[in-house]
Amino acid sequence: MTGPREMFEAREGEQRLEQDPATMPADGGVVFIGRIASPWTTRESCPKNMRTARETGQQAVLTIDAPYREGLRGLERASHVIVLSWLHHAPRNLIVQKPRHAAEAKGVFGLRSPARPNPIGLHVARLIGLDIAAGRIDLDAIDVLDGTPVIDIKPYFASTDAIPEAIIEGREER
Repeated sequence: MTGPREMFEAREGEQRLEQDPATMPADGGVVFIGRIASPWTTRESCPKNMRTARETGQQAVLTIDAPYREGLRGLERASHVIVLSWLHHAPRNLIVQKPRHAAEAKGVFGLRSPARPNPIGLHVARLIGLDIAAGRIDLDAIDVLDGTPVIDIKPYFASTDAIPEAIIEGREER
């Protein structure tokens, strides 16, 4: 596996934490419940967000480990799911970042970058297929590298999860 620092180059204006959260004692007992199979094997080829991932037309498959498969019952009712992933290649000590497209550096919590103290990815995807016995979930797209661990899956509820009036100041999109 490629180390986090090898995959994320340093940029002017960025700041790192004095202690890398990856080396600190854990506060919670997070377990991986499966893995994501995606077409993306390098950071350069991986789409930067779900919109871009959908535009490629490339599907993804989540394989849930056997002990957790019964937890998939009822998920077939959902048209879309929220997938929480562990972005295992991302550095955890980068607290101020300068995205390539940005004029100035920003704090990690003001960005959607995978580099963060707890590298948790959030992905809303269309559910294409579900095989509970095999632990297989087919999705329309995903924006993570092949082999990324899955932390959790939740049904997406448009009535409570969508907030049409939400904005980010300085961005034209909603």
